[in-house]
Amino acid sequence: MSASATLETWLRASIQEANFPEQGRLPGGHFRRLGHGVLELLPEQAAPEARACVLSVGVHGNETAPMELLEGVLGRLARGELRLGAPVLLLLGSPEATRRGVRYVGTNLNRLFRRELDESGLHENSREPERARELMAAVDGFFARHETLPRLHYDLHTAIRDSRYPRFVVSPYTERTAVEMDQWRWLAAAGIQAVLRQHRHSWTFSHYSKHYHGAQAFTVELGRALPFGHNDLAPLATMAALLAALLTGKAPAEAPPGRMTFFRVAQELMRESAAFRLAFPEATANFTEFPPGTLLAEDGRAGETRVGETPLAVVFPNAEVEIGARAALLVRPEPPPA
Repeated sequence: MSASATLETWLRASIQEANFPEQGRLPGGHFRRLGHGVLELLPEQAAPEARACVLSVGVHGNETAPMELLEGVLGRLARGELRLGAPVLLLLGSPEATRRGVRYVGTNLNRLFRRELDESGLHENSREPERARELMAAVDGFFARHETLPRLHYDLHTAIRDSRYPRFVVSPYTERTAVEMDQWRWLAAAGIQAVLRQHRHSWTFSHYSKHYHGAQAFTVELGRALPFGHNDLAPLATMAALLAALLTGKAPAEAPPGRMTFFRVAQELMRESAAFRLAFPEATANFTEFPPGTLLAEDGRAGETRVGETPLAVVFPNAEVEIGARAALLVRPEPPPA
């Protein structure tokens, strides 16, 4: 097997801790393995539209559709259907969790991307803090090596429940970096249906790249979490086209941002005690709206949470989070950017 042909097997090899070449050639450049689940693609020459791109998958181990999507694009590159034109850092967030088929092993990795990480309250045997530091160091080094290029990070996920908008992005909050209009146009053309703007620091992986490195960065939700082999990738064809354009350093397709529905976080619903419950069914879909006065949650310490004078929609509800963690985002629609 040629070195380039192994590129499409990198993800499965990383999950299974199988052998994978330290480096190899591919059309338009070469790759080098920098660590477990860390692979850098380096073009012979960056194309005029190239960005320094970080593409991460598997930060939650059971979210397999983005892995299969990325495998397909890497397969096209390995076969010569695409030619590398941009530096790309590929990251498999939690190989152990993916191997086990679970969301995480000890604690939620996607809350740990902070340089001054406080590990108090975390599971004492958790592997995730160390992995977060490895991934942050990989991103730091990558952006430093390609400091002359615009920076981009798409952290690809799937949600644990159905959604009124199956394909949506979370735009992290930071006062340092504004979202470029071309990002909204790219995402609209890639089939993204909704945008959720964060209201404060969240310490997710995409937030890390945006806050510390000034990158254009998004958490990209691509449907519902399912096991390998059960994902319908047909609705993700336009997202695959966006990833292919980024690898080749070409300008992606564009569409009007008004195609997407925009929301902003109004409130975080936190679990503050062991006596906590959500007052709506566990299967409630993301972006389900509740009218004023609706009881949303009861907590032994915080008491009741009800909708105020204007309706709120719920995103990422999960009553089983650790005490002190977010149990849901409460959001409202807002106009699209002009």
